[in-house]
Amino acid sequence: MSFKASILTLFPEAFPGVLDLSVIGRARAQGLWSLETLNIRDFALDKHASVDDTPAGGGAGMVMRADVLAASLDHVDINERPVLYMSPRGRPLTQARVKSFSQGPGLVILCGRFEGVDERFLQAREVEEVSIGDFVLAGGEIAAQALIEACVRLLPDVLGAPDSVAEESFEGGLLEYPHYTRPREFEGHPIPDVLLSGDHAKIRAWRREKALEITRARRPDLLGPEGQAGSNPADKNKD
Repeated sequence: MSFKASILTLFPEAFPGVLDLSVIGRARAQGLWSLETLNIRDFALDKHASVDDTPAGGGAGMVMRADVLAASLDHVDINERPVLYMSPRGRPLTQARVKSFSQGPGLVILCGRFEGVDERFLQAREVEEVSIGDFVLAGGEIAAQALIEACVRLLPDVLGAPDSVAEESFEGGLLEYPHYTRPREFEGHPIPDVLLSGDHAKIRAWRREKALEITRARRPDLLGPEGQAGSNPADKNKD
């Protein structure tokens, strides 16, 4: 069974977008994963095709209606797939979580707009909120594409070199080490000698040390209390 992504959105024309490019697009053409989009407005219940209304209790903006969202979601063959809502207040997305999603049958993703969605819909349909970072977008379409791409690239046969994911950022609790290629010198900056030495043990040790340095400087939260890898707090979110 291939990985299937079903998207509930007010802007189905936003898809496939970047998901039709490069290895991700080729994988879809090969049937390794599939994409389904549903226009939430098609499930509106009045002649004006309204999908939102004013917030109860007052306040700025509009809120997406629970009944319209429920009607759109109920039209989807969920088939044991997680139902997600891309939201800045959601559970932070980690590589461990992406791996878990990629090993399942796919995802059903709601892309919100306006001020948010009626809380009763999230509770009634057991929708999980997921965040791709501590910032706010105008809608969930870009976030949904980011999540789908992260999952699809981990599917078997999608990447040309399966081992390429083994030393990426977040594998082993570290950010990735620096990469270099030709030319041997660029604007006075040479490739580090150890990478040209042919000594694979030294190269592995150098890459490990550089990964630790970068992680300590940029994401110390990924390291344990001793400043070493192996106690990644994000691992607590693994399924």
